[in-house]
Order: sequence, then C-alpha cells, then structure tokens
Amino acid sequence: MEQWKNRVAVVTGASAGIGAAIVKDLVKAGMITVGLARRVERIEALKKDLPAHLQGNLHAVKCDITKEDEIVRVFDRIDKEYNGIDVLINNAGVIRETELIRSDNSTPLREIIDTNVFGLVFCTREAYKSMEKHGRNSHVVHINSVVGHNVICNLQIPSYNIYPPSKFAVTAITEIHRQEFIRSKHHIKVSSVSPGAVKTEMVSDEFFKERFGDIPFLQAEDVSQSVLYVLGTPPHVQIHELIVKPFGESF
Repeated sequence: MEQWKNRVAVVTGASAGIGAAIVKDLVKAGMITVGLARRVERIEALKKDLPAHLQGNLHAVKCDITKEDEIVRVFDRIDKEYNGIDVLINNAGVIRETELIRSDNSTPLREIIDTNVFGLVFCTREAYKSMEKHGRNSHVVHINSVVGHNVICNLQIPSYNIYPPSKFAVTAITEIHRQEFIRSKHHIKVSSVSPGAVKTEMVSDEFFKERFGDIPFLQAEDVSQSVLYVLGTPPHVQIHELIVKPFGESF
C-alpha cells in the first residue's frame, strides 16, 4: 500500500459495515479518505477508532448515490478540494425482499438497481473524469457478491428478487470498465471483490439462518483486508476478480 500513501480514496456506503471497515483501513494505510453516505454523522463517529494523528485524514461527505445530479456535484467538489481522486471503492449496496412476479414490487426493484447498478456506474464515471484529468495511476474496486456469479435459490422461502441480477451486472460492468480503461490509455485498474456471507447491518443473522440454517460468516474487516490486498498489487498486476468465502460456506 506504500504507493497510495497521501493519495485520495473515495468510498461509497461508508457509514457502516464493509464500507466503515474499508475507510478505517485505508486511513490507517496512509490514504486521505472521503467516505460518502447519507448518514455522515456515523462516518464522523468512526474517527474515534483511528489513531489521533490520522483522524484528520477521514472526511465525511453526504451523498445519495441514487441521485445522479448529487453524484456529479459531490465528485466535482472532491476533485477540487483534494486535488483529484486516485482510488474509488464502490461499496454502497442495498437488498430488498419481494418477488419479481408480484405487482407491488416496483419500489424495491428500483431501489436496488438505482443503488447497486446505476449508482456504481455514475460514481465510476465521475471518478474517471478526475483520474483522467490528473493522469496518475488509479484503481477502481467494485464490491460485488458471490451471488453475482451464482444465483442461490431456496424454493420454500420468498425471493430476494433482483439483488442477484444487480450483482451479475456488476460482474459484467467490471469487464466493460477494464476494457474502457485500457482504451483510455490511462493506467486505471478495476477489480471486483465478491464476498460470501458477511455479518453486517444490511442483512441480519436471522435473514441467513431462515434461508440457509447455521452458516459461517465473514466479518466486514475480512472484506476490507481483501480490498487492501487488491490495491496493494504492483502496477503491472491487476486482480480482476477476487472471491472471498468464509471457510466451510456451502454455497
């Protein structure tokens, strides 16, 4: 991670769970880190978990990534205030439970696609503008999921609808971004990190237990350390896809 010291990272969905673990680890690794979330007070509270001399390197910025105009405004502000964006971690994501065949599902479906797909695409687009302008080595990391590679089904329970398709989209988008970054002639890497079951606020233990019984979990810090591993590769190495499972996971 030496190559990223004093460089600027932006992390979406930074107020809790995986995002919170990532911002703390990036700051500890020496990066100036901007956490985006709707609940900025929770990002500010993370500073207490950091060494005193590093707390000033964590910055909280309010941003709803389901709103394209807000993304454009926030990323332009970050570019100007911090002299560019070097690393983007697209971590923000939501999961909602309903079924695709129900007639009352338009709201949760749109929430998932707006956050997990369009939010990721628009944040990457705006970060790329900054990366292109400053011309430094850069890296984009998409927090994906094992369900972005394999749909896990249990016919006895309700579906969690379009979440797996949204993550399959991230798998495809990662490859499209790889190709586009190569064509851009800028040294911008892109990586997808796909965790298995992670114990976070987004999905409760009961959610998993009802569907799959007692299963092993990753911690948010395990995913964060995987992100640091991906970022820590030398310039000639690009990890395209990293799947991280808790030992003993059955799916």
